[in-house]
Amino acid sequence: MKMLYKVALVGALSTIVFVSQSVFSAPTPVGLWKTIDEDTNQAKSYVRITQTDGVLSGTVDKIIDPTKQKDKCTECEGNLKYQSILGMTIIKDVKAEDDGVWGDGEILDPTNGKTYTVQLTPQADGKTLEVRGYIGFFYRNQYWLKVE
Repeated sequence: MKMLYKVALVGALSTIVFVSQSVFSAPTPVGLWKTIDEDTNQAKSYVRITQTDGVLSGTVDKIIDPTKQKDKCTECEGNLKYQSILGMTIIKDVKAEDDGVWGDGEILDPTNGKTYTVQLTPQADGKTLEVRGYIGFFYRNQYWLKVE
């Protein structure tokens, strides 16, 4: 009978530890996100953010508007010029900072070819990602929605 209690106790403690870790762990930017244009409030694309060795990168996974599926980055510079936006890596070198914020990387806006310093902040609900691109004191925010 004592053995049964020990097994039950170990099982209960294991469950508590597992549940508490998942509840208290901070949301992460890793996943598939629907981008929302801050001017029109319309969905534009899906960006898949992945993590390798603690560093995030994001790739355009899908373009929602069928007429823009074959668009090229005509304003980009270097080896990205005239490359397809679909499949393009637009977020790179993003690392964890304090309090669940990710930054110190870059984000490319393929519509104008400009690269910005980026800060990614998953919201508490885990379903929204604040994406802030900035140059110096000037910045713009977008709020992306979690797809998966």
